[in-house]
Amino acid sequence: MIEADRKDEEVKQEENVRKSRKKRSAGLFLGGAVAGALLMAAGLNALSSGMLFSKGLLSGQTVRKVNVLKQLIDQHYYKADEVTDEQLEEGLYKGLLESLDDPYSVYYTPDEVEKLNETISGTYTGIGAYVSKDASTGCPKIAGVISGAPAETAGLQTDDILLEADGESLQDLDLDMAVSRIRGEKGTTVHLTISRDGKKQEVDVMREEVHSETAAGEMLEDGIGYLQIAEFDDVTPDQFTEELKKLQDQGMKGLILDLRNNPGGTVEAVTSVAQYLIPEGLVFYMQYPDGSRKEYKADGTDWINLPIAVLVNGNSASASEILSSAIQDSGAGTIIGTQTYGKGVVQTVYSLQDGTEVKLTISEYFTRNGHEINKIGVTPDQTVEFDSEEYQKSGTDNQLETAIETITEKIK
Repeated sequence: MIEADRKDEEVKQEENVRKSRKKRSAGLFLGGAVAGALLMAAGLNALSSGMLFSKGLLSGQTVRKVNVLKQLIDQHYYKADEVTDEQLEEGLYKGLLESLDDPYSVYYTPDEVEKLNETISGTYTGIGAYVSKDASTGCPKIAGVISGAPAETAGLQTDDILLEADGESLQDLDLDMAVSRIRGEKGTTVHLTISRDGKKQEVDVMREEVHSETAAGEMLEDGIGYLQIAEFDDVTPDQFTEELKKLQDQGMKGLILDLRNNPGGTVEAVTSVAQYLIPEGLVFYMQYPDGSRKEYKADGTDWINLPIAVLVNGNSASASEILSSAIQDSGAGTIIGTQTYGKGVVQTVYSLQDGTEVKLTISEYFTRNGHEINKIGVTPDQTVEFDSEEYQKSGTDNQLETAIETITEKIK
């Protein structure tokens, strides 16, 4: 049997940008596990040795059937000479996870693990775009572009669907793996096939070292502060508090928090940010299959206690849904925009001794008031569809204008 160390994993997306074994990409939310717990799984030679899973999955009949299938492939598959035993073995493990019908539970080979091990320091080598999963196509989607990054230079835009990277399809891939195929060594180019407004385009993007500025603020008229959070990275809390202090020093009377196209991030980051935006109480909680739960709380000592409007859309996922729902449930602010993505499950990555890894969904998370998020999302207090035509024509952001009106009414 293989003994696995349970790694303490935290949020990332949906996303889905999804990095290290703590956080790999935008759009994925990874939750903590009990330290020192062991995962008991079948060994690499389970089929040949006849070892059985504890629940009897690999019965003698199953082993015989697998061997028959292997013989059929060897004798009749037209490219049998190109198929290795290792390839078939990995297919068995991947298929076992795929049978769960859970897009977030995945088996990773040693090569895939190596590609996934990136830093979460806020600096990485890539194209400089936040990526989430597009539910309708199963492909990665640009959730946001970092200002001045290669993706912006190449003309990539929010909501571009990423179909292929260097000729390899990205459809139905785990978001971690899709992102790893887009990233690469500094100075190299990735050839992307994208879909924009239903039309295919080919785009070459140079990979460069990207410094992720995840929080940015500015003072609007009448003492209304505007603060956008692009993603909840390890660097986000410090960036957020720095921007928040600048706005407070300028006499901020109310705050607009823009979480549109934010695919998620780490649980530490979103909980740290929530300390400033909600009164004392729950931020959210995770619930496990045995009924136990883990709570994440705000102590209320840093709460700014100002009128808040939060902007969200269909690309707001995972950690951004946690924060927006906490603000909504606590009555600390008004949610404006459209229904959010609906990523409300938690994953943990288990590292096996042979260098492979398994990512499993281990729990679901719920909002401060116990509302379910997964496959539902957060419903805005004020539903406002984004008027893209008006934005392209005049630069008017109608959702932002609604948020300004809402805050103005509250600070009068």
